[in-house]
Amino acid sequence: MLVALQPCCSFPYYIDCLESMSKINRSEGSFAFGGKTENGINPDPRSRAWVEVDSKVIENNSKALKNFIGEDCLLMAVVKADGYGHGAETVAKSALIGGADTLGVATLEEGIELRKAGLKCEILILGNLINAEELYSSFYWDLIPTISGIREAIICNNIAENNHKKFVIHLKIDTGMTRLGCNCSEVKELISKIDYLENISLKGIYSHLAIADKHLETNNQLNFTQIQLTKFERVLKDLGPRNKLLCRHLANSAGTLSDSRLHFDMVRVGLSLYGYFPFKDFESDLNINPALKVKARVTLVREVPKGTGVGYGHCFKTQRKSKLAVVAIGYADGVSRNLSGKISASIDGVLVPQVGAIAMDQMVFDITDKPEIKTGQVFTLLGNDGEVSISPQNWSDLSGSIPWEVLCSFRNRLPRVVT
Repeated sequence: MLVALQPCCSFPYYIDCLESMSKINRSEGSFAFGGKTENGINPDPRSRAWVEVDSKVIENNSKALKNFIGEDCLLMAVVKADGYGHGAETVAKSALIGGADTLGVATLEEGIELRKAGLKCEILILGNLINAEELYSSFYWDLIPTISGIREAIICNNIAENNHKKFVIHLKIDTGMTRLGCNCSEVKELISKIDYLENISLKGIYSHLAIADKHLETNNQLNFTQIQLTKFERVLKDLGPRNKLLCRHLANSAGTLSDSRLHFDMVRVGLSLYGYFPFKDFESDLNINPALKVKARVTLVREVPKGTGVGYGHCFKTQRKSKLAVVAIGYADGVSRNLSGKISASIDGVLVPQVGAIAMDQMVFDITDKPEIKTGQVFTLLGNDGEVSISPQNWSDLSGSIPWEVLCSFRNRLPRVVT
């Protein structure tokens, strides 16, 4: 049975009531009629807006990266910030299937989440843990903490001694990031002190690159990445044979792809694992592909006359009689308000412009040139749709951000749909 409803705009909505009720009757869950609870409805995660993640693409990217670095180098899949917005558990499992050897997280909680998901591989916490409670939790969950000084090393030793078991740690050194890590001049003495602690097992030493998205050499002048590499190599040389007993790692995605001299024993790959190159115009035979799409449904289509203000502040006014589509996603979902009026979305491989201010839960698109769009159809805001590709780099260029921030911005209220 079709029922036509005539709203205030100039066209009817057609609702197939029998089909709709049939779908409801087939659903499961619970809902109430007049206080009476019946078998209810589990909402479709694709009903409003969602992040779609292709786990096979992550697996293939991991495999391609592992082949790129070679069997003699370990691959750490960096899955911090909920796997750069892709879902940490999904990414971790897929990356390990593809050949990753170990995982990297930023926080204790992220590591514990992966352990609870059943992952058994080595997991390095890249952030500093500073108190005994956190370090004990790291020990209990068999996570590897990063140490920057003797204080935390002593705490780790005491925890391990009380539990009659070695505590595995990695030492971070600062070669120029000026963030975490001990000074290069302190490394040799610090390792001597750590080696004196009988319940500590120092398994790794590493640093982090600050400007790895630049070429290592420009007009034969050493750049800062080369300076960091030289500092790291000097520290390792000062350790003598001791350094060969450690897992040495320096390279992030940019460093991994830039120069094999930065690989050492392990590389830490984040952005490229998800299918993106960490710098523009990078030419490579490495076959990686984006694994993520952001999609949202049209919740209302309306026609408005010329000169109509759209959204908060009326920062956009129609220049002609226009047809508009309201889409149920906004800055509370992770689409920056700074992108207002700058981005387009794809539907059936055709780009349509976003207009007006992006609100907390909604945004509007001008579909005047594609008037056949109807309520319920799906827009692709980020990712591939036919011949159209919208990347995090596109958004970051428009908003003055970086691709990493774009990916990490998608909020938890956006369901992750794994394909």
